[in-house]
Amino acid sequence: MAEVLSPEIFLQNSKEGHIIDVRTPAEFENGHIPGAHNIPLFTNDQRAVVGTIYKRQGKEKAIIKGLEFVGPAMKDMVLKAKKISGGKPLYLHCWRGGMRSSSMAWLFETTGIKCYLLEGGYKAYRRSFHEMLENNPWKFLVVAGPTGSGKTAILDELRKTGEQVLDLEGLAHHKGSAFGSLGELPQPTNEQFENNIHREFRGFTPDRPVWVEGESRSIGKNYIPDDLFEMLVNSDTIHVIPAFEYRVKRLVVDYAKYPKEELIHSFEKISRRLGGLRTKNAVEAVQKEQFDVAVRIGLEYYDKTYQHAIDNRAGRKSVVETGFDDPEVVAGKLKDGYYNGEFFDPD
Repeated sequence: MAEVLSPEIFLQNSKEGHIIDVRTPAEFENGHIPGAHNIPLFTNDQRAVVGTIYKRQGKEKAIIKGLEFVGPAMKDMVLKAKKISGGKPLYLHCWRGGMRSSSMAWLFETTGIKCYLLEGGYKAYRRSFHEMLENNPWKFLVVAGPTGSGKTAILDELRKTGEQVLDLEGLAHHKGSAFGSLGELPQPTNEQFENNIHREFRGFTPDRPVWVEGESRSIGKNYIPDDLFEMLVNSDTIHVIPAFEYRVKRLVVDYAKYPKEELIHSFEKISRRLGGLRTKNAVEAVQKEQFDVAVRIGLEYYDKTYQHAIDNRAGRKSVVETGFDDPEVVAGKLKDGYYNGEFFDPD
């Protein structure tokens, strides 16, 4: 019989094998443990049928119907499991750690594959992230700054120096503005976004700070989990203030490479707040490839929203004027300043 492991041990030990999610393809697509493989016991339609029978006719008849579905597919399931396993153990889970995963573990073990089960299933895995947030003394350092400050590039440089960095925009595949989807992959579901954040935290230690960019609650269609967002809003914030012309130049480099139609569409998304005349002028500037003019118009709007976001942060604040320094230099200033106690006293 397969050994049942707590979420913490399951995730740690599964690095030596492969995670198998036996839920339906639809459940898996909506959200799964990063790196998991999907070998569904039932198709989406089969799962619905079995569930209906269970509710209306009872467990025994549901099991019989399930066996009717599974029987012809058992060979293919085993072959797929053996291919994924490659001689390594499999770590299985379903939604609650019930019949689906235990049945599949029995099947695979009868063919010589060592299996382990996740106690409480995917539901317990999801809950374990919030327990991790609640039960550890995390310290976040929020790097804020007006649009065009190069915050993502600064975080990248901090990561290169060994700092713990949580790149929420990278995980969301969105830069967090009306222009945020340009050049990005499709966004994950919100459930998967949270799972991806969970994966990052598994690589962090709470005795060192986690650097993170200042974000609103939503990043495109993804939302930062409430408990994490509350922590970030109340964390210490370092405001990076580059020269205005540096910001304009950076934004032109970052965005002028995209099709004009996409840039115009992005300006139209904020037209109500930008105003009719400024939107018209921005569109005309893009059409004429006067990208610096369009950027300056856009910054009139984004600088106002930035100030509003800053006013809503409750933690301690420090301002660093960086002029025309590149991200590597700024990252060095932030790291040195923090650990030398120039901004806040380190814990």
